[in-house]
Amino acid sequence: MNKELNSIGLNKKPSDTKVVVAMSGGVDSSTVAGMMKKEGYNVIGITLKLYDDAKQVAESKQCCSGQDIMDAKRVAQKLDIEHKILYYQNKFKQGVIDNFVDSYLKGETPIPCVQCNQTVKFKDLFEVSKDLNADALITGHYVKSVTSNNNTNMYRAIDENRDQSYFLFNTTREQLDYLRFPLGGLHKNETREIAKKLDLNVADKPDSQDICFVPGGDYASVIQKFRPDSFKKGNIKDLKGNVIGVHDGIINFTIGQRKGIKVSDKEALYVIKINSEKNEIIVGPKEYLGKKDILLKNVNLLANEQEFKSSIFVKVRSTGKLLKANVNLSDQNGANVNLESPEDGISPGQACVFYNKDALGFKVLGGGWIKE
Repeated sequence: MNKELNSIGLNKKPSDTKVVVAMSGGVDSSTVAGMMKKEGYNVIGITLKLYDDAKQVAESKQCCSGQDIMDAKRVAQKLDIEHKILYYQNKFKQGVIDNFVDSYLKGETPIPCVQCNQTVKFKDLFEVSKDLNADALITGHYVKSVTSNNNTNMYRAIDENRDQSYFLFNTTREQLDYLRFPLGGLHKNETREIAKKLDLNVADKPDSQDICFVPGGDYASVIQKFRPDSFKKGNIKDLKGNVIGVHDGIINFTIGQRKGIKVSDKEALYVIKINSEKNEIIVGPKEYLGKKDILLKNVNLLANEQEFKSSIFVKVRSTGKLLKANVNLSDQNGANVNLESPEDGISPGQACVFYNKDALGFKVLGGGWIKE
């Protein structure tokens, strides 16, 4: 006879279940810690210090700043749970910041939040949680996880405006079976209501808006700091190869960009391609932005290959819509994606995430990095 499962799908009483909650100091992860404590789980909160704050970082709307660590500590005291701070500045610099800078210098548009989840947050925090003999690692991400027969699948959150499944495509199967995401079935306003009922000091705290180590969204200043020699002038060319202008460094440009090109033409010009080897920007009219074929590398699968036999949905940027596509997986962890309709502004360095629709919603099948 089966025991009754607890709210995170395990055959244990909550009081016998130890959970680690990743606490960033924001309202989402704080609320999750409060929910777990209220349900009677044995909760340990862990906050990561990922970088050393400059004054402008401490005052900006970013996650994991010094203020956030203090907020997480206050929430843990309020909830009367154990709280640990892990100092991961070196790991974060090597795994996330260096990768971000290198990617920009290659003419790509990187997504450091995926790298952060893939390296520091889920890989290292996963190992720490296991070392603490925790039964699960719980986060405040807006994704839905459904566990049955000790097997967990990830779904898009109910609140589509908050859904973070795009950023979690690189989660491994082992990590996914250990992770839990209690906010996947809630809307943001419901999360804030729960935080208010729990009387948490962060209930009305604004959401973080910037990448944590990029104050005010100023990417160029970060690259200037770490690679000051990377701002090299180069040619701006049209689609026929004619030089029509000069740029101050390819890191100032992304695919699909219109503003800041500083070249006049009879019609609006957009960045169509960035050639890092030749230090060139290729520009042209908007109709040349649309692409249907995408080549992926480093594909991570969370589903069996059978689910790719028919057309599925893909997302090619975090704020993009779901697009119908056919995906052909290759033997070398690659994939060829063919979109049913052209999409503008697809950029190397971004992710292409796979979804399939079933009775429970849009299931995440995995994804890969856009190569070209």
